Amino acid sequence: MEKQTGLVQSVSVSMRFLKVLNESDSPLPLGMIAKRAETGASMAHRYLQTLVKEGMVSQDAATGFYDLGPQAIALGISAIRRINPIEVASEQMKALAETTEAGCGVAIWTQRGPALIRWYKSAYFSLNPLSLGEILPLDNTACGLLFQAYLHPSAIQIARDYQPAHFCGKPPNNEQLEHIRQAQFLALKSHLLPEITGQAAPVFDAQGNVACLITTMDHLGHQPNITVPIKQSARTIAELTGTTHYWHSND
Repeated sequence: MEKQTGLVQSVSVSMRFLKVLNESDSPLPLGMIAKRAETGASMAHRYLQTLVKEGMVSQDAATGFYDLGPQAIALGISAIRRINPIEVASEQMKALAETTEAGCGVAIWTQRGPALIRWYKSAYFSLNPLSLGEILPLDNTACGLLFQAYLHPSAIQIARDYQPAHFCGKPPNNEQLEHIRQAQFLALKSHLLPEITGQAAPVFDAQGNVACLITTMDHLGHQPNITVPIKQSARTIAELTGTTHYWHSND
């Protein structure tokens, strides 16, 4: 029993060193790793040398600095391949719909514009004007504008050519799009429907591209502060998909 406990502790300590290296932007010297892992230098040296032998850590022959090794990188790539950001987003929005007064969904980009591929009704929010697969207007919805802030103009133009002018609306200017990119979030009131507020936030993939959007819809008089829950959901999704480094919003 003691031996098993010791093995678990060894793995736990090893993970502390790997976490330090993972959170660093560059290779680190032994002393810095020990400090950040809150261990002694001798313990750090023993564990790091073992991790080097296993390929989880590499050590520069010239400087002696440590970094993630080939096996750690391989594991990371394998984990990324297993993550489906759309499914992660769907699970989070389903949970959000169960605890708020908003309908919650997931939208992806198509050649015709934003398309709703998941939609979860709230127990408190009966209005449901949207259906799965429905194409959303480019300029009159939070999803449409948020996609425009991140996608290449040529992709937007294809959708704009498809959507009737009265449907897609008035195109945003560069200043508006930059504001959306900085906020990484958008809320519109009474744009798609009177007295309805729609909100959206991006979900990034491993390369920093927008994989999908999470979106909510609720009545203005029901829950005016849905902004906080949807931003928290976006952050949770980023943590689960390993894409928090693409977020710069402090909200």
